[in-house]
Amino acid sequence: MTQLISLLQAGIMFGTVILYGSTGETLTEKSGNLNLGVPGIMYLGGIVGLIGVFFYEMNNPEPNKFVCILIAMVSAFVAAMLGGLIYSVLTVTLRTNQNVTGLTLTIFAGGFANFFGGTLNRLAGGVGQISVSTTSAAFRASLPFAQDLPPLLSMLFGFGFMVYLAIGVALLVNWFINRTSIGLNLRAVGENPGTADAAGIKVTLYKYLATCIGAGISGLGGLFYVMDYTKGTWDADGGIERLGWIAVALVIFSSWNSKRGILGAYLFGLLYWLFFYIPNLTRRSIELFKMLPYLVTIIVLILVALRRRRESQPPGSLGLPYFREDR
Repeated sequence: MTQLISLLQAGIMFGTVILYGSTGETLTEKSGNLNLGVPGIMYLGGIVGLIGVFFYEMNNPEPNKFVCILIAMVSAFVAAMLGGLIYSVLTVTLRTNQNVTGLTLTIFAGGFANFFGGTLNRLAGGVGQISVSTTSAAFRASLPFAQDLPPLLSMLFGFGFMVYLAIGVALLVNWFINRTSIGLNLRAVGENPGTADAAGIKVTLYKYLATCIGAGISGLGGLFYVMDYTKGTWDADGGIERLGWIAVALVIFSSWNSKRGILGAYLFGLLYWLFFYIPNLTRRSIELFKMLPYLVTIIVLILVALRRRRESQPPGSLGLPYFREDR
């Protein structure tokens, strides 16, 4: 029972990182933009959020927990939005290739984050010495009543607030896309921007806003990884990038439905750590089990491609530039 609870905890933690990334990318793709820069945007959210609270805590002997959380989340969200803005300028205004632009953004942001992460480590006195303990503790603090519940319920309510925020954001994005007039306009832009433009919908504005806000949401996944999993330190092990790519695949797994993506995210999170909780595995077997999330991702991509159901298909103009003159 203890091992099962530990597996669920690890799966939910990593699933939350994936969920932020996939929810933000779902919103972006509904506008017709295919942003493969999600891993890089998550890097930006993680490192800039960490930089912001590092200097705040360093210059304040008694940092306020609420201010720490506010600085970290605003910094991460704004930095990730700037990444989305760079992508939007290049792909929407300058009409560059979306795939190449997204991959370039991931490479650039990964180098940017690891460079400044190494700089922070040197400022703090060495790897693992970055001191944002107040902020990290505030992010990891469980709900007050969690300790008084039975073990399984205690586990479900024993996470930091960002776990529940991720679920709330995913449900909110799903409601926004399917139940509001602005969301329906966004879907129209993603399906057929020419028709949407003819109907008076501002295609460029919708693409910019959906991409930038979606990037901001994805960036919170990187912040959660830094504050919760690495406990407020910077580790250049590529964990954020790996989870970022799974987040991109989860958008397809969930058929561009962020509510369905909640279960998918936690499934991938469980698969990510399953090897650690199976006894008597050889080193070779461990490496095989580490492949599971990526193997499942490939299988899902194949199955979705083979299914011809309309609701399982991507937005009609996904990945295609819009030229108003071609209307």
